[in-house]
Amino acid sequence: MGYVNYGICVRLAVVVAVLTASFCVGSTDPRDVLAINSLYISLDFPPLDKWISFGGDPCGDLWQGVFCVFSNVTEIRLSGMNLGGVLPDTLGDLESIINMDLSNNHIGGSIPSNLPHTLRNFSLSGNQFIGSIPDTLSSLTQLLELSLNNNLLSGGIPDAFQQFTGLINLDLSANNLSGQLPPSMGSLSSLSTLHLQNNKLTGTLNVLEDLHLTDLNIENNLFSGPIPDKVLAIPNFRREGNPFNTTIIASPPTALPPSIALAPNSQAPGHQADAPSAFETTNSPNARKFWTTKKIVLVAATVGAILVVLGLCLLMWRFCKGRQANRDAERNNVSAYTGPGEKPNYNKSSLQPSVQIEKASKEPVMKSQDGQGVDSRSMVTSPKLRDEQLPPPPLPFPLVEKVTAKPVAPPEEAARSQSSVNMNSSSVSVFTIALLQQYTNSFSEENFIGEGLLGSVYRAELPDGKLLAVKKLGNTATLQQTDEEFLELVSRISKLRHANIVELVGYCYELGQRLLVYNYYGNGTLHDLLHVDEESHKNFSWNMRIRVALGAARALQYLHEGCHPPVVHRNFKSSNILLDEKLAVCVSDCGLAPLLSSESLSGLLTTHGSGAPEFESGSYSCQSDVYSLGVVMLELLTGRKPYDRLRPRGEQSLIRWAIPRLHDIDALSRMVDPSLNGAYSSKSISRFADIISRCVQWEPGFRPTMSEIVQDLLRMI
Repeated sequence: MGYVNYGICVRLAVVVAVLTASFCVGSTDPRDVLAINSLYISLDFPPLDKWISFGGDPCGDLWQGVFCVFSNVTEIRLSGMNLGGVLPDTLGDLESIINMDLSNNHIGGSIPSNLPHTLRNFSLSGNQFIGSIPDTLSSLTQLLELSLNNNLLSGGIPDAFQQFTGLINLDLSANNLSGQLPPSMGSLSSLSTLHLQNNKLTGTLNVLEDLHLTDLNIENNLFSGPIPDKVLAIPNFRREGNPFNTTIIASPPTALPPSIALAPNSQAPGHQADAPSAFETTNSPNARKFWTTKKIVLVAATVGAILVVLGLCLLMWRFCKGRQANRDAERNNVSAYTGPGEKPNYNKSSLQPSVQIEKASKEPVMKSQDGQGVDSRSMVTSPKLRDEQLPPPPLPFPLVEKVTAKPVAPPEEAARSQSSVNMNSSSVSVFTIALLQQYTNSFSEENFIGEGLLGSVYRAELPDGKLLAVKKLGNTATLQQTDEEFLELVSRISKLRHANIVELVGYCYELGQRLLVYNYYGNGTLHDLLHVDEESHKNFSWNMRIRVALGAARALQYLHEGCHPPVVHRNFKSSNILLDEKLAVCVSDCGLAPLLSSESLSGLLTTHGSGAPEFESGSYSCQSDVYSLGVVMLELLTGRKPYDRLRPRGEQSLIRWAIPRLHDIDALSRMVDPSLNGAYSSKSISRFADIISRCVQWEPGFRPTMSEIVQDLLRMI
């Protein structure tokens, strides 16, 4: 009986040990594993101990800088690890993380909008982040410390602090932040340290006066107005380098009654005994009558002078208004009502309003001598001016040619010009035609890169050796928008900031020309790599192709899900996927869809073979880009062009030829690019084909979202 009891105890002990072991194994939550894999890839595969790009056990294997509680990642501490790359939008999938410190690295791009809601301590200081602070910061209601200092952030501080009742330390210093302090900062009831120094912040400090701060640094900003007394009482308050108005205008001293100061019979100060008689003298009826009459005369004279001045101003205003109306009438007669065979009279007064050029350093609306700065449809240009209006190319560099002389513009044009300045001048540069001619050698043939649906592209070299790409928009693209709409388009494009999207550097709006200036990528396009450069094509491995597909998908994911409202590319194809020396992807023509005509979009479907079927009906959506990405991935899989007239009739359209073969493993293996020489796994090919098949569904509603595609591609790496 004793042996039986002993055996039962042993078995129970084994069972308990097994159950205990199963709970003690450091198996990380799969969602956390996937998020950290994505982070590793986005940071350009840094040499961190134990880190891998797919799978693994960060908690059980003690990955460098990763700390866990049970199976959940709760901390990532990678400060000063020389990290590069960008942060992925999948950070928000770390649903248990409390502390994240990525400070003092070289991480760039924009701050992701999808951040973990559980964060309490979040530091990205000392990096190279650009763009604005995301509004979604408002969801991080558990934050205790937030450090975004020493980056390249711009724009205003978002009004997102309503629920940040526990935030203690906030550091936004050493960026390019502008605008006023948001009202919700007044809700930071627990804030003790606030550092905003070395920015371009404006306005007053009134929103901070009820906070319980002990350390406030606002040095080297543009704050103005009087400083509230409660702010002055902060123990550690640093404010140098701001144009504060600290002077207090003293109210004028109360004047003595004229009767006392000027009474003819008043006594000397030493005769105190005579004071009552002096008082009686000044209050006599004669004195009161005298000073009352004088006051009336002074008031009447003042009122008369004011009326005269107002009358003169009214007359001058009516006179100027009449002259302006006459000039407008003359200009309208010249542009709209000139009869057949009649030539407009280009006298001095009629040309003067059309020769105004805005200051390029501050106002991007360049008004040329042909009068096309605001509305080219209402201006007429003298033919002789076109050969004389180009200034000689300036020898010194800067990037922007400054013109200081500017006639006064009419109020309506000034208002439009000022609104454009507010949109664009902070993020992009304004080039002149003369400078771009100098940098492109007058748009010479040797600097010609290629031509697309929107126009020609030229290589430009600046005096310091930096290379840029200049897209000269064609007439078809130019006619799609008015002048004001084009400037609004430039403003929107300048805000697209992502590691996989070509950044807009500047633009030119002069002499009826519209040009966009981008960073230059010397490794060509994906189309060139697959279909033109045979030597590079042979070295284009399967893993490289998956990474290119992932980079392209991330660009579209940002446009669709990271921009509000979403941006539909509409012209996504392999020739718009640029590659750098490391084959990192940068997608071009983002945000230029409004310049595309319906005819050119239908050409994507027929001639290029990359357009979605709904293009024929004029319907476009984010799912249309998903279809085009499927076509690009077919190019990566097969090495074939989307539409090739040199192939047999049944194989000219890649999409029609490939779709029936995607789910047949034998047919799929035969359609893979022969240059890969079998250097791939059949499982990987099958997964890739499955992603393509879902992307190129005929009905847009059946296609996956870009987030799903990115996750599927991440699992393949």
